[in-house]
Amino acid sequence: MEWDWEFVREIMPTLLDGLRITLLATLLGSILAAAAGLGFALLRRSKSRAVARTTGFVVEFIRGTPLLVQLYFLFYVLPELGLLLSPLTAGVVGLGLHYATYTSEVFRAGIDNTPRGQWEAAKACNLTPYQTWRHVILPQAIPPMIPALANYFVAMFKETPLLSAITVIELMSEARSVANSNYRYLEPMTLVGILFLCISLIAVPALHMLERRFRPTR
Repeated sequence: MEWDWEFVREIMPTLLDGLRITLLATLLGSILAAAAGLGFALLRRSKSRAVARTTGFVVEFIRGTPLLVQLYFLFYVLPELGLLLSPLTAGVVGLGLHYATYTSEVFRAGIDNTPRGQWEAAKACNLTPYQTWRHVILPQAIPPMIPALANYFVAMFKETPLLSAITVIELMSEARSVANSNYRYLEPMTLVGILFLCISLIAVPALHMLERRFRPTR
């Protein structure tokens, strides 16, 4: 089978439509993963043993079960319990919560590595808990977290083909549909690999920019 550039030009708009959905799911899932991950990390630091242990169990349960099973549960099981989610919403929630369990450990490690003297200094300055977190702890804890968080978000991007299992028409789903319709797999599958690779490579300089942006001044 030879490479057909005319076929490539014909299917590229369809693949780009799928890429748009892939990027949207990744962006929304990353925002949810970051917010929920920080929430999990803070709850696991709760002075209430019940809250900390319950949160720890939830985190380990989600992290210990396959993402595909979680997606099926959100999209196919929850409607039987009266909660109906659109395919994209279920996909974003599934990706976000699944990766939140990983980002929570990154947040927890970053917070724990903040020197104890910073907490004591904030207390000596009569800062409120919110001010302590906002102006003292998180600005110091975030920069070391960025590489690990970025790795998880790139991994999430590469997991988006699983969303086709719950009828989300993302990049891989579009490529498979084009391939099955035309009985040509070389071009669509190759282009999918190239697009995933290009986006992943673009993330590297973006990561470096974030590291420089959040690097504390001395």
